[in-house]
Amino acid sequence: MPITFEGSCHCGTVRFTMKSSTPVPYQLCVCSICRKVGGVGGSINLGAHSKTLIITQGKEYIGVYKAVMDRDTPKEHIAISERNFCMKCSSMLWLYDETWPEFLHPFASVIDSPELEAPDELVVLKLNSKPNYVRLPEGRKNVLEDYPSDSIESWHKKHKKYVE
Repeated sequence: MPITFEGSCHCGTVRFTMKSSTPVPYQLCVCSICRKVGGVGGSINLGAHSKTLIITQGKEYIGVYKAVMDRDTPKEHIAISERNFCMKCSSMLWLYDETWPEFLHPFASVIDSPELEAPDELVVLKLNSKPNYVRLPEGRKNVLEDYPSDSIESWHKKHKKYVE
């Protein structure tokens, strides 16, 4: 049975639940989008089943940001993915991408319960987008220039952390 996440924004205006089969926060993205919307260190996203999302409070305060890709270049365009956030306190809540409509990617920072399991090794991705001043966290890590070959789901299955 998938795990139920309970989450909220920083000010408590938006509260939600969703079910996840991939509950380990093992992947830190340091791309420019994740650093700028999630903070200097980047963002840790989880996986959840989109059909299980229940917004228990504050739906009217949820805004959507679609990132500008390849900014200031001839290839500049707007991403199809939607980063949902609280319009009162700016907390990033989850990412939704129509390419994978069955999934949501909640930001680990807004999950209130259960307490998330610390991974044995952190996967740090998009090093090719990280400026020098951003320090990587301590501990075991696998640092990748771009995206990993494993999806969040396949990583959980490989490490026997997937929850049916």
